[in-house]
Amino acid sequence: MHDFSFKRGKLFCENVSVASLAKEHGSPLYVYSHATLTRNFEQLDAALSPVDHLVCYSPKANSNLGVLRTLANAGSGFDIVSGGELQRVIAAGGDPSKCIFAGVGKTEGEIELALKKGIYSFNAESEPELIRINKIARRLKKKAPIAVRVNPNIDAKTHAKITTGTYDNKFGIAFEEVEGVYERAAKLKHLHLRGVQMHIGSQLTEVGPFEKAVRKVVPLAKRLAEKHGIEFFSIGGGVGIVYESALESGDAKWWRSPKRKNLLTPAKYAAKLIPLLKPLGLRILVEPGRFIAGNAGILITRVEYVKRTGVKNFVIVDAAMNDFARPALYDSYHEIVPLTQRAGDQLKKNQISSDVVGPVCESSDYFCKNRMLPKVGEGDYLALLSAGAYGFVMASNYNTRAHPAEVLVKGNQAEVVRKRQSLKQLWASETVPKWLK
Repeated sequence: MHDFSFKRGKLFCENVSVASLAKEHGSPLYVYSHATLTRNFEQLDAALSPVDHLVCYSPKANSNLGVLRTLANAGSGFDIVSGGELQRVIAAGGDPSKCIFAGVGKTEGEIELALKKGIYSFNAESEPELIRINKIARRLKKKAPIAVRVNPNIDAKTHAKITTGTYDNKFGIAFEEVEGVYERAAKLKHLHLRGVQMHIGSQLTEVGPFEKAVRKVVPLAKRLAEKHGIEFFSIGGGVGIVYESALESGDAKWWRSPKRKNLLTPAKYAAKLIPLLKPLGLRILVEPGRFIAGNAGILITRVEYVKRTGVKNFVIVDAAMNDFARPALYDSYHEIVPLTQRAGDQLKKNQISSDVVGPVCESSDYFCKNRMLPKVGEGDYLALLSAGAYGFVMASNYNTRAHPAEVLVKGNQAEVVRKRQSLKQLWASETVPKWLK
């Protein structure tokens, strides 16, 4: 369940009218629900309660300080992938000792920063990385906690650009080679072999691939615990969300009525995995991002023009691919609804096949194509749903367009958690060479 709903025909985030936010703060505008962020974390945390565990939210999904503070307050750890994310987490009040550091290309500076801040563990992805971490830890006179990322060579059957668990991907070390890597790592005196980690991909909506991967890696984790004394097994993230709602079928309560009856929930996820994990006696880490943030955010955009060509009905809005790249990058589906729901909007006779497009000079600058939508006109506002993950974090300044603002809502309170970027900020760090003056 999510905290965006229609009340008396108006879209609300918790107890705040979304239209009032657009009027006050302009558009494009990201709006996040504190209640949804918190509840999604708490549901997953509770589902894993039969085992010692730590939920480590992935800031790469949404790294706004307000979002990070919300999750830190809920007790979350963090799955970081850069030195910048580590510093963001600390700035938001997160605990470095509850951070794990993933990624294939950690720099010396990032490793040094993480060691000085006292992170929980590195998720190392190659032997050269282990050697580098050991070297830096020796120089700092520390022992670096590490877990090797296992590539289990299991196809998660998700989008090609977000699968990570096969040998065609750049991530981790091949399953068959891992025990040898631990043998060699054990000889590096400044490494503490703390755990083992895996991650097979993102936006998985069935538990089967998780179960298959866990069954494969559990015996390995058991052997590593017996031989090297590892303390934890991280099973990664990847739990998917519903992007397609029931609104188009006439049910205005779309946030309660996902089309897929077999939606993967924390309870179903845990029911399959806990029996496999509990006998290990290890601490279990999970690394969700999209599951927590995805349906906790929307993007508001204003209709600038409606352009009819005889072949197409183009709804041209003020948001663009630089504000929200997922449709252009992944051809992803996002439900699009007007902020005001009129009687009969769901009747086909009141809808028109539309392409919702942005102003950027690229044919890929679109949010949907040939979708039946209620008729809208200049000045109307639309909401792109399920935009809380991989939205603002992937924004750019392409076409010299400023970043949108972000608002966090809690109950009847709403606060700007990122000011709209001014155009002058875009070139404030640039200079013209003296020889061109």
